[in-house]
Amino acid sequence: MGFQTIETSNCLILTTVLVLKNNECFSTAFLFKKIKQFITMKTIKYFINFSFIALFTLLTSCNNDDDFSEINTSEPGKIQLKFENGFDNLGGIVLDQTTQTSSNGQKHKFTTLKYIISNITLIDEKGNEFDYHKNDPDKGAFVVDQDSAVANVVYLDLENIPQNKYTKVRFGIGVSQKAYLLGHNGQATFWEKAKRSGLTWSWAAGYVFIKLEGFYGTNTTDNFFLTHTGNMGDISKNEVPDLYREVTLDLPTSARVTSKIKPSIHIMANLNTYLSGVNKLTLDKSTNNVMGSSGFAQLVTDNMQKMFRVDHVHNNETIN
Repeated sequence: MGFQTIETSNCLILTTVLVLKNNECFSTAFLFKKIKQFITMKTIKYFINFSFIALFTLLTSCNNDDDFSEINTSEPGKIQLKFENGFDNLGGIVLDQTTQTSSNGQKHKFTTLKYIISNITLIDEKGNEFDYHKNDPDKGAFVVDQDSAVANVVYLDLENIPQNKYTKVRFGIGVSQKAYLLGHNGQATFWEKAKRSGLTWSWAAGYVFIKLEGFYGTNTTDNFFLTHTGNMGDISKNEVPDLYREVTLDLPTSARVTSKIKPSIHIMANLNTYLSGVNKLTLDKSTNNVMGSSGFAQLVTDNMQKMFRVDHVHNNETIN
């Protein structure tokens, strides 16, 4: 007896030829046994080949993390926060042009849009926190000014960041009381920067945390408004509310800081929340000129604390 094997498009065709040898006829059962053995050996062969390919693919895919698996914890890295201000339903904000209609039907547009970001904290996948110059405005506070945005984005660059995988970011809106109470000498550099940006009152009053100005109306935007929020000096002595707020955001993918990779975290700020947040607000003669930390300013602060979200993370910027 003999077997003839034909392989076409990975299909195995067995042709069994019944022969006589020394006047003996092979039984049908014997032939089926041989066919079964043949198929079993070929199946094992293909299974081994497939398993090898699958293992190779798995190992190759795992190598995508090679850059991170070889981190040097003694060598710091960098990270970038990108702030993009807009209206969720309209896109980016062009000062003195983009007009929004609030949930109460009031039209408004911004001519000035600024706020202070400070006390940035990066949180890794194990919950460990890295504070970036906490309560040190000279090194850890930034001004986000829509007028200086590039393609509607304001870039904040952070250096000397421990190499790690970060899954959350936290930051403050404004300047904390603890930082403010360091005194002018403890933050003279940032104070002057904020002053040039119009984000200070007198030193006794302190910083303007959020500065919004523009025009509003029902059918047209002819009426001027300004909303300047912030703490009024020493809040304990002055017995005024604390408008400093902190925000914690989850990252959709981890930000991988290495000596070779400088991640960027793209944060969207939805200014719909100004009048249409948790508090539905209306501008009128009693609310169109507000400065300080009470009443309408508190409601705006509560609204704008909710305006941030992380849209995406880039891990492909190479450090030269």
